[in-house]
Amino acid sequence: MTNLVSDFIQKHHLLDSAAKYIVALSGGADSVALLLMLRQLGFQIEAAHCNFHLRGSESDRDEQFCRNLCDQLRIPLHLAHFDTREYAQLHQVSIEMAARELRYTYFHQLAHDIGAQGICVAHHRDDSVETVLLNLIRGTGLHGLHGIQPRNGLIIRPLLCLSRQDIEQYLACQRQDYVTDSTNLVDEVARNKIRLNVLPAMREVNPSVARSIDHTARRLTEAAKALDAAMDEKRQRACTIRHLTGSDEVVAIEKKQIDSEYLLFYLLNPCGFAPEQIEMMYTRLHSTPTGALFESATHQLLFDRESLLLREKKTDVLPPLVIPEPGMYRYGEGMKIRVTIEDVARMDDFPYKNADWACLDADKVSFPLTLRRVGQGDSFVPFGMTGRKLLSDFMTDRKMSLFEKQAQLVLTQADGDILWLVNLRPDNRFRVTPATRRILLIHDEIGAVNNTPRM
Repeated sequence: MTNLVSDFIQKHHLLDSAAKYIVALSGGADSVALLLMLRQLGFQIEAAHCNFHLRGSESDRDEQFCRNLCDQLRIPLHLAHFDTREYAQLHQVSIEMAARELRYTYFHQLAHDIGAQGICVAHHRDDSVETVLLNLIRGTGLHGLHGIQPRNGLIIRPLLCLSRQDIEQYLACQRQDYVTDSTNLVDEVARNKIRLNVLPAMREVNPSVARSIDHTARRLTEAAKALDAAMDEKRQRACTIRHLTGSDEVVAIEKKQIDSEYLLFYLLNPCGFAPEQIEMMYTRLHSTPTGALFESATHQLLFDRESLLLREKKTDVLPPLVIPEPGMYRYGEGMKIRVTIEDVARMDDFPYKNADWACLDADKVSFPLTLRRVGQGDSFVPFGMTGRKLLSDFMTDRKMSLFEKQAQLVLTQADGDILWLVNLRPDNRFRVTPATRRILLIHDEIGAVNNTPRM
């Protein structure tokens, strides 16, 4: 079995004989076997044990076992103690999630502190099979059927080639004892239900069911690589980044490029949208009205005329920017405004007819200026017109999406009158006339450099 593990390590390029690694040691059969095998294979290892203080004296028993084992094997041991219940309450997560977050945060910090190249954990083939079944029960895409992968960042899993039975047989041959976590024997959580109830029932139909599922998961992993490559090509054809006024941007997904529900799943599932939402979006792709909005925990998706517009939810909204005098001003990461006053004779020196320039009569404008989002009830006199128009109507006439409207900026003068609907249209009342002597030039420099078409 040690040879099997050695071959698995070489096949997946998991460990380097010259590097140092941490072994996550709980004291259970899996982690004890991992510790012994890596030691026998000659790798440079140090152990790390976490005491979560969740099982009373049993937690202390596990810690003492790990101390004794590492002393016996002369392997350095690092210990960490956590108040897991307090952490779970403070962060409003389950006890299981709290223990996971604490464990992996500690392991990564320890790896950094001691110069370890990876963190070896003792997941085995049966764990991977349980993960496949758990994802299948909850609902998953193709990637959820891969099972546990041999490497994920610093996390390395050398025992995925072995079953739990293999590990127990190995420990018996080594005459090595281990501790048992009593919570693993109770089917109160979903994974334990699968381990204790579902898999035994499946073995009655096929005694080799775990091996069969594992082989299927590996074939699906290879199939998924080819599918991902095809989906990535389609993503590049379907998606473009569109920059809105200011620092906002959206991903525009062209509807006519969406030729399968799986492509939509591939694009949206990483953004937190549930499979049920994605199925409904695809079914109603061409019938959902423009302006319909869908949300996940982190993103918003807007149905527009020819596209689906995707953006991250923003928790911070930029406050208005006050411009007390001419100069250069930055607004967030997406806008740099230059304000200058020039002699009207120089007017032809500037590309003022471009959308990212505003050219106004300086003597009609009073400072300070304010750059802000469009507000409810805002109105102005569009350049070339004589009557007032609500900005909401003006933007609707231009077929602007909800996201564009929410991101749109205006520049106002001291009394609140709108001077410029930024990068769209100046106000006609402040236009340059034959009587103008000085011009106020306002230029969005980032908007000018950005070659991506504005929406």
